[in-house]
Amino acid sequence: MSQNEKTCLIRGDSGRTVRAILDRIGNKWTLLIIATLHGSRMRFTELQQHIPGISQRMLSLSLRHLERDGLISRTAHAEVPPRVEYELTPMGQTLIVPAITLAEWAVEHNPDIERSQTAYDTRPR
Repeated sequence: MSQNEKTCLIRGDSGRTVRAILDRIGNKWTLLIIATLHGSRMRFTELQQHIPGISQRMLSLSLRHLERDGLISRTAHAEVPPRVEYELTPMGQTLIVPAITLAEWAVEHNPDIERSQTAYDTRPR
């Protein structure tokens, strides 16, 4: 598929599909949750300890959305006290490589972006 055809995928349906998915995975916590669960099965408290700054409410809400989207699975064990574990689904695991690629791009280009922002912010209006 040519680069032109690939960009048409982004623009297809006026970008609604891509925007909807990017809204979900591009939020403040999703990729951190995905990266934290990579190769692991974790309980709620473990996840919260590995993701500094996330509130209990936001983690709970994010996990619910990710489960609904099919990116993570939630397993409740019939024990006292109840034990619930989260892990990536096979589809969730496919998000790791693009997420790492995006993270690498961000780290590589962040200095350039910061320089551009400074130049923009300090130029005469």
